[in-house]
Amino acid sequence: MNIIGINAYHGDASASLVIDGQLVAAVEEERFNRIKHWAGFPSQSIQYCLDVAGLTIDDIDHVAVSFDPRANLRKRLRFVASHRPSVRAIVDRLKRQGKTLGLEDQLAEGLSVQRSQIKAQFHRIEHHQTHVAAGFLISPFDEAAVLSVDGMGDFTSTMTAFAQGSDWKEFDRVWFPHSIGFLYSTITMYLGFPYYGDEYKVMGLAPYGEPEFADSIRKMIRPNGDTFELNLDFFTHHKAGVKMKWNDGAPIVEPFHSQKLIEELGPMRTKDEPMTPRHDNIAKSLQVVTEEIILHLLNRLHAKTKSDNLCMTGGVAMNSVANGKITSQTPFKNVYIPAGAADNGTSFGAAFYVWNKVLGKPRSFVQDHAYWGCESTDVECASAITDAGLPFDLLEETKLIDQTTDLMLDGNVVGWFQGRMEFGARALGSRSLIADPRRTDMRDIINLRIKFREKFRPFAPSILEEHVGEWFEIDEATPYMEKVFPIRKEKHELIPAVTHVDGSGRLQTVSNKTNPLYHALITRFYEKTGVPIVLNTSLNENEPVVRTPAEAISCFLRTDMDVLVLGNCLINRHRTDFPAKHAKRACSAP
Repeated sequence: MNIIGINAYHGDASASLVIDGQLVAAVEEERFNRIKHWAGFPSQSIQYCLDVAGLTIDDIDHVAVSFDPRANLRKRLRFVASHRPSVRAIVDRLKRQGKTLGLEDQLAEGLSVQRSQIKAQFHRIEHHQTHVAAGFLISPFDEAAVLSVDGMGDFTSTMTAFAQGSDWKEFDRVWFPHSIGFLYSTITMYLGFPYYGDEYKVMGLAPYGEPEFADSIRKMIRPNGDTFELNLDFFTHHKAGVKMKWNDGAPIVEPFHSQKLIEELGPMRTKDEPMTPRHDNIAKSLQVVTEEIILHLLNRLHAKTKSDNLCMTGGVAMNSVANGKITSQTPFKNVYIPAGAADNGTSFGAAFYVWNKVLGKPRSFVQDHAYWGCESTDVECASAITDAGLPFDLLEETKLIDQTTDLMLDGNVVGWFQGRMEFGARALGSRSLIADPRRTDMRDIINLRIKFREKFRPFAPSILEEHVGEWFEIDEATPYMEKVFPIRKEKHELIPAVTHVDGSGRLQTVSNKTNPLYHALITRFYEKTGVPIVLNTSLNENEPVVRTPAEAISCFLRTDMDVLVLGNCLINRHRTDFPAKHAKRACSAP
């Protein structure tokens, strides 16, 4: 039984393939078209999934799509009647809904096949049902409380449930226009980060501030029984609509705050305006209040379920700072957040919804890693380097690990391109930039000379899972960088490049089972330094994470990266026979 899952016309368009209840492939469309957070139809992702399994579209039995334009129709009509949104808002919504029609024809066109070749049954599944499926059906739990919380999907921003086996009982929903995601996005844009998907920048900025404006943010959102509500006086999206511009398919959301918000917080920051302590404090205040609302939802949900287990999904479940506080500030003991918790993961959520709920098949798959994307052979890596005219060393695994470790110890920044690409927003040791976390200057080197981004942005510690408790104030597997935890105080000065200003780290635990090569590299670093951690960030530069060897080489040559390891090939910019036009470091710190 072959099932294709699709997330289309939401941010982070993606596709997944499930065969007989096992996830075989999953990838976001942005990795192909190189447009971050692309929100069109994921035709190249679908083709990739088919290619991995050696299938064609006529081999697919079911196509599952993670939205349903007919869902919650009465709620939508009631909202229009009571709130009387502008004609522009209604037309904008109808245009966006229109993109979701005719998917069968779009699939045929995207794959360049005849419509008659598509024999699959199509399923349009309500958005948050696919989020719940993506959180619970692939979790290790037989039963769990479930919180799905994001911006908005099919007129719902938040859903709570209790799941057992392959089914769940729904408790509460929060309907449009009330949304934690909309609040966070609004303040993100207010702070001068105008593009869809930049909320993580505000989360990184927050530790530099104080919660001076927390009471102001509390005026904008408040608990309401077991859920919450926005104070709509501070927003315009319920009247004017969620205005979106489109850049080659990528959504750019226009701010939807009211004048009242400006009166409360002061003037907006422009994109090029320097950050000030006021901006830091607003970011901190937003994060504090967001955590209050999330913890309120979770404590009320636990009171209903009494479960030790929690599954979280949705874009707001990407708030790793809040996630790290769940087990200390709620009764939940075990928290599962999948790779691809945001809308990208609804592609496999939709596929498993069909497999487990529609078809009634038993659960047999647990997602314990994120490596579901494209891969390149050593031969393809070597060929790409040769085409670029660069010298390289071909090394067997032990020498590759030794030389890479020594290069990091010498202060070099290394691009690490290995195996299947990660699914989701985080680089997890397949498409990563790695470096020595003990160097106090390493954060600025990477932010300013390689990533060309804000100095306040933190980096993640990739740590051997068997050493977590020695370095963090918790001891649990965190494979997807989905939680931020305090680093033990006595360790701060040992790993300054991955210790954030508040003493925390967004850790990734590395397992020998799921990524043996990356585990072996960190083990070698540990043997030489006594530190079982390397600095890890994504292998890219103001673009989606690289997918191919050619993209990795391009990123290497246009930045200040020192070394690039592609499979078993090692390129060192500083070797004497490196081409003169590339030998000089590409750029200097701004």
